[in-house]
Amino acid sequence: MTPAVARTRAELADLLSGRRAAGERVALVPTMGALHAGHASLMTVARDAVAAAGPAGGPAGGPLVVSIFVNPLQFGPGEDLDRYPRTFDADLEVCAHAGVDVVFAPSVDEVYPGGPPQVTVHPGPLGEVLEGRTRPGHFAGVLTVVAKLFGLVRPDVGVFGQKDYQQLVLIRRMAADLCLGVEVVGAETRREDDGLALSSRNVYLDPAQRRDAVALNRALHAAREAGALGVPAALDAARAVLDAAGGVDLDYLELALPDLSPLPADVAAGTEARLLVAARVGATRLIDNLPLTLGAVDDARPPGPDH
Repeated sequence: MTPAVARTRAELADLLSGRRAAGERVALVPTMGALHAGHASLMTVARDAVAAAGPAGGPAGGPLVVSIFVNPLQFGPGEDLDRYPRTFDADLEVCAHAGVDVVFAPSVDEVYPGGPPQVTVHPGPLGEVLEGRTRPGHFAGVLTVVAKLFGLVRPDVGVFGQKDYQQLVLIRRMAADLCLGVEVVGAETRREDDGLALSSRNVYLDPAQRRDAVALNRALHAAREAGALGVPAALDAARAVLDAAGGVDLDYLELALPDLSPLPADVAAGTEARLLVAARVGATRLIDNLPLTLGAVDDARPPGPDH
């Protein structure tokens, strides 16, 4: 069944008010469109999250909302706002197959009436490292639009992909710090058969670049295999893969704790960590990450997002 489409705040409220009044739980998957199998997997996770009965025995099977909005606030100068793919008709088909109830597809003026907002969400120190270091202002734009979507949709559950891991951590922190009352769920990264993380930007890669891009995932797995030998071994293994790959211009390769705080100087065996990588392949910027378990380390330098 084709989902209902809401273009305005009023239309969105009309579509959800009755079901919310009936006590049904609402799930939200925010996207910028150009939907692919990775987005569809988020919708499946969101659908499952509201399939069970809600608190106090409330009704099961609440509505699933997908927002499609290319957010100008999170694009910096020279980034790909104008060429970001916009494929609304195809996106509706993806949503229909995933059982989405409502697609919220507002205009920029509907989301930001009167122009850019004067009050935005500041991401704090974590917004200044990794992606934030390369893309100043990016996470303020992301958090601001997500906060607005939370306010407009009023979901019980919001589902975000782990591929954008720093974004996921920041949204969880925002929801907790600002008491937004939304359960933020991180869904696992969907990948191509060769390991490349699914991304709307993959369409920019020509065949040779597409082959080079797989080095990011290979580097993460090399680090995971070497993780038992400690932090330096894990990073060295990943760098060796990236150095051997052609056409990969590394931006960062960073190890941190799962909440993206820096690793301690003395890492105990069995420490859970996250390795994050960003690189340009041709003109396309790609990111990826993977969890790994570290062994002991005798490196006195404390690695993490600030190194």
